[in-house]
Amino acid sequence: MKHIDTSEFKAALSQQRDALLTQLTTLRGGAVGRAQASTEHFAMLDDTPAAANSARDLEFALDAHDTAEIAAVDAALQRIADGRYGDCVDCGARITEARLRAAPEAARCIHCQEKLEKAGHS
Repeated sequence: MKHIDTSEFKAALSQQRDALLTQLTTLRGGAVGRAQASTEHFAMLDDTPAAANSARDLEFALDAHDTAEIAAVDAALQRIADGRYGDCVDCGARITEARLRAAPEAARCIHCQEKLEKAGHS
């Protein structure tokens, strides 16, 4: 199968990365970390300690999710730089262009991704 032109995907991934970093910075309260922003935010609420802890846990989960998304985008950009973009990291098969257009950070072909998800990973 022929290799695809990665310039369009590189631009989309770079734009996605910038948007994620902006979102992460905004959610973290600017220059302070999300933990500090959450502590300051939840210290002002009249919620019960359990509700505040649940909300704080959600903040940490969102931070972890955003960080994982950025890591996936960075890994895709590295695969472009290495000349491996579009090749499944598990089986080496070509990832369809349609899949890459839908999720440019995709590291696996649909078959390997489904197998991974059935095993309980993402």
